Amino acid sequence: MQVENHSNVRPHWLQVLTIGRRPKNTLIRIAVLIFVCGVTFKFILLPIRVEGISMEPTYHNHQVNCINRLAYRRHEPQRGDIVSVRLAGESVMLMKRIIALPGETISFHDGRTYINHRHLSEPYLKNSCDWEAGPFVCAANEFYVVGDNRSMPFNLHTQGRAERERIIGKLLL
Repeated sequence: MQVENHSNVRPHWLQVLTIGRRPKNTLIRIAVLIFVCGVTFKFILLPIRVEGISMEPTYHNHQVNCINRLAYRRHEPQRGDIVSVRLAGESVMLMKRIIALPGETISFHDGRTYINHRHLSEPYLKNSCDWEAGPFVCAANEFYVVGDNRSMPFNLHTQGRAERERIIGKLLL
């Protein structure tokens, strides 16, 4: 009587390709990966797609980025940060740059930005503008946000004061 040795049996190439040589280990890895991705994209990173031209040329229409929800756990948003501002619910958000901090006065004259009557250097701006607006005063919990594409008329540009609790996080990519 002959006894077969199953320890030398090699798995079929299709099995190796789909679930590996050790299916139990592969399934455990898949479960861990699903859990880690679920936690990451639910609580830490928020994928966001740019809709419109307000952040051009820094970010382009339909470009996908991630918002770091944990960025402001240890410190407050800073001037120059690109943030996501919640308008309504979890899916309607704006991506804008913070240019004025709480308690500051902001105004626009001859296309230049002034914070507390001092010119703000904005090297990220590539397009000139002719905005004349303000002064606007940010309250203790407000930040002034605006896009980088300032070539559009002031009244057509979505910009303004955003309350701190509406700022979801900082742009990661």
